[in-house]
Amino acid sequence: MHLALLAATILLHPARVFDGTTMHDNWVVLVRGDRIAAVGTAAQVNAPADAEVIELPGMTLMPGMIEGHSHLFLHPYNEAPWDQQVLKEPLALRTARAVNAARVTLLAGFTTERDLGTEGAGYSDVGLKQAIDEGIVPGPRLIVVTRAIVATGSYGPKGFDPRWDVPQGAQEADGVDGLTRAVRDQIGKGADWVKVYADYRWGPNGEARPTFTLEELRLIVEVARSSGRPVAAHAATAEGARRAVLAGVETVEHADGGTPETFALMAQKGTALCPTLAADDAIARYRGWRPGVDSEPPMLVAKRASFKAALAAGVTICMGGDVGVFAHGENVREMELMAAWGMSPIAVLRAATSVNARVFHVDDKVGAVKPGLYADLIAVDGDPSAGIAALRHVRFVMKGGAVVARN
Repeated sequence: MHLALLAATILLHPARVFDGTTMHDNWVVLVRGDRIAAVGTAAQVNAPADAEVIELPGMTLMPGMIEGHSHLFLHPYNEAPWDQQVLKEPLALRTARAVNAARVTLLAGFTTERDLGTEGAGYSDVGLKQAIDEGIVPGPRLIVVTRAIVATGSYGPKGFDPRWDVPQGAQEADGVDGLTRAVRDQIGKGADWVKVYADYRWGPNGEARPTFTLEELRLIVEVARSSGRPVAAHAATAEGARRAVLAGVETVEHADGGTPETFALMAQKGTALCPTLAADDAIARYRGWRPGVDSEPPMLVAKRASFKAALAAGVTICMGGDVGVFAHGENVREMELMAAWGMSPIAVLRAATSVNARVFHVDDKVGAVKPGLYADLIAVDGDPSAGIAALRHVRFVMKGGAVVARN
C-alpha cells in the first residue's frame, strides 16, 4: 500500500462495478479531480487520451463503504473495560488511538463513518473530523454527535461513593430547559447529528429501562430538527424504541428487545435500524462463548430473533456494527453477520452504501458510483454479491479522487 497525489483524470478498469444498487459487468469509471465524471461501458465512457488507467483485474469496484455506528474513541473491551477507558485513559492517549482507528477504518474500505459518541472524550470527535478534512491525518469522512445525551443518573461509570461527582461517558440533561440547552450546546460545538439514550441499564435490578419521557424525546427531536440535525436513539428495550420512534428519531440503535410491534411501528414511520450485531457477538466471545463449541448464549438468541423480526417487518436496515466494542478495521464483521442472519449479500452491500448514504443525508455526496458524487471508491477481490467475505480483501481505496491505498 502507498499514498499518492491527486491525479487530474483517472480511468478505473475493474471486472465489474457495484453502483450502490446493482452489479454491472465490464463497466469502467472515469474520475476527474475529486469527483466521478462518467460510468458505463468502455464504449460509453469517453476517456481523454492522457487519463491515467488503473487496471483492477478480477476486482469489483464499488462505493466506499459507510460505517453507520462507531466509537472511534473506544477500543475493544477485552483490552480495557469501558469504565477504565472513560476514567483512567488520558485524553491524549484516547485521541492517538482514535487517529489510528480512523486510518485503519479507511484502509478497510470505509470512506464515510458516523461516530455515535466520544464516551467521555468530550468534543474530540469534532477536532478529529477537522484534522481529517484538512488532510492532517487520514480517515473517513466523519459524521459526529459529540457527547450524546443521557438522563441524569442513568448512565455511567457507576458504583462510586455518592460524595464524588464521577465524570460521565455522556452529557446528563433533563426537562425542557436542560435538554434544550444540551442539544443546542452540542450543535454549537459541532455535532452533525444528536444522539440520545432512550433507555439504559438503570432498572431496580440493573436491567434496561426507558430513561426519558416521550415528551422529553419529542423536545430533543424538535430542537435538533429546527437546526437541520437528525436524531439517533440508543434503544435496547421495546418501550424505549417505541418512545424514540414516536418522538421522530431517524435511526434506532440496537433494538435488542424489539418486538414485531416495535418493528411494525418503525417501518410505518420510516425509522431505520442500526442492529449492531457484531457488538453483541464480540461481547459474547469476551464472556467466554466459543462458537461451534458452546451453545449460542441467550443474548445472541434474542438478538437473532429481533433482527429476524425487523427484516420481516420491512424495516430499513443500516450497516452499523458498534465498532470500538470490537477492533476498528474489522467493520466487515457486521456485514458478515447481517448476511449470515438473513440478509442477501446484495442487500448488505446496499445497506453499507446507498442505504446508509440516504439515511444519513449524504447521498448527494457519497454512497453510489454516479457522476457528480465524490470519487470515494474501493475495489475488492472477487464478487461480494456472491459472498460478503470478499470485502475482507480490499485492494484499492480512493477518497475524493486521491488514491489512498493500492495493493
